[in-house]
Amino acid sequence: MIAELQCVVLDCPDPVRLAEFYRSVVGGRVNEPDRRWGLDENWATLHTDAGLVLAFQRAADHRPPQWPDPARPQQFHLDFGVPDLDAAQAEVVAAGASVLDDGSTDGAGEADPERAERPWRIYADPAGHPFCLVLHRAEQP
Repeated sequence: MIAELQCVVLDCPDPVRLAEFYRSVVGGRVNEPDRRWGLDENWATLHTDAGLVLAFQRAADHRPPQWPDPARPQQFHLDFGVPDLDAAQAEVVAAGASVLDDGSTDGAGEADPERAERPWRIYADPAGHPFCLVLHRAEQP
């Protein structure tokens, strides 16, 4: 092993606002003191209860991805497991997310019942980064 992952960093226009958004999604503590980095108006962190740290870095000229446009690709995204897609969708939208693809239509905007049964949906956080809610099914005995 060469290194240990310290955190995942997302560029954004407002670090604290985005940290608060993700706190509403996964829980945790925003801007918990940590000897690994300083906190200021250009850097915020979210220490999740699962141990992962997400960091948010101010980018003055932040241009959010335009999913699925390859001219401004997503570059990376986060997947969050949830027990109920409909309930989770309502919560992330109330927290500030935008729905990019809820699976109800095909790429041309036509209703597609087969896509509605897929176990994931795609959203954008308040800074425009795509993320997915993925149905987390309990393991079968």
